[in-house]
Amino acid sequence: MELKLFDAKPVFLSKPFGSKRELLSSFLSLKHIAGAKVFPKLCSCKGNSWKASCLGTSQNASISSFGPENIAVDTYSYRINGTNGTNPSMYFRETSLLDAFDDEYGGVIVNPERLPSNPNIFASILRSSLFQWKIKEKKGVWLKLPLDKSELVPVAVKEGFQYHHAERGYVMMTYWIPGGPCMLPANASHQVGVGGFVINDNNEVLVVQEKYSAPALAGLWKLPTGFIHESEEIFTGAVREVKEETGVDTEFVEIIAFRHAHNVAFEKSDLFFICMLKPLSTQIMADDLEIQAAKWMPLVEFVEQPLIHGDCMFKMIIDICIARMGKRYCGLSVHKVVSKFDDRLSTLYYNIVNVQNFCQGR
Repeated sequence: MELKLFDAKPVFLSKPFGSKRELLSSFLSLKHIAGAKVFPKLCSCKGNSWKASCLGTSQNASISSFGPENIAVDTYSYRINGTNGTNPSMYFRETSLLDAFDDEYGGVIVNPERLPSNPNIFASILRSSLFQWKIKEKKGVWLKLPLDKSELVPVAVKEGFQYHHAERGYVMMTYWIPGGPCMLPANASHQVGVGGFVINDNNEVLVVQEKYSAPALAGLWKLPTGFIHESEEIFTGAVREVKEETGVDTEFVEIIAFRHAHNVAFEKSDLFFICMLKPLSTQIMADDLEIQAAKWMPLVEFVEQPLIHGDCMFKMIIDICIARMGKRYCGLSVHKVVSKFDDRLSTLYYNIVNVQNFCQGR
């Protein structure tokens, strides 16, 4: 068999196919073209000896080379002509699609590592892909565009994609295929913060003054606080923040309380966990970038600060911490569990009160 791309030189030569099935299986074995999946559309057969040539669907070549990518742009076809026999000619029509896989909810996730760089090529393949996904009655489409493919964002927006969320290295976009309201989950709605209540055997609290704070908080000695990192546990985040800001090593005891507030930053909600920590060291080495000063402060002085004493929420937090020290309150301790729903190890925070130790925590 001889396979030609338009008027180019033959790509390969081989012996004639012995059967129609052998010929079809050869064409059906075509899988990918530089990030695009290839799908057969229509074929028919003629004769016992075969010659194959690739024909474009327009006057221009339908397989074009763009730099190193060599991505198939438009729909194209193979025509198989028999030298004898009476069956009609074979047309093997193919369309290039984005490389993607199905998610568990009937949607599609596009492979971000196999996206074309050329916006015009991307636009053509994206339209073909959407057409195919609609035929297959797919639901949501997740399109992750890396930073080096940012020029593809306007193309996706033009095709109806919407912003979902962005990180430093990418923007995630979505497209809802069915009619009616979009059922895709929204972007993360909360940020998570922690504060460490560290008190030593001398009844002194570990406190800091921040270099950068609101004018109303100037001069305030406060608990070390910060945000949880991605994939970080609450209890490890509290220990890390105290270490980073003060240099003091600690051990997590319990979550004492948490606050839930809304429209805190960029219209996001905020979860703030107050954690009781046990000091394992005493020497202070304050972080020069964020912290103006850090010290061990007598609990009485800390509570009597005007900004603490005059704020009902801050005062309540300190009262709860003092109640825990006097074994009149029990916080939430850490328990590792595995759920059959997802077979993943998770952290469950709860308390168990008993007569001997009052709380299961330390």
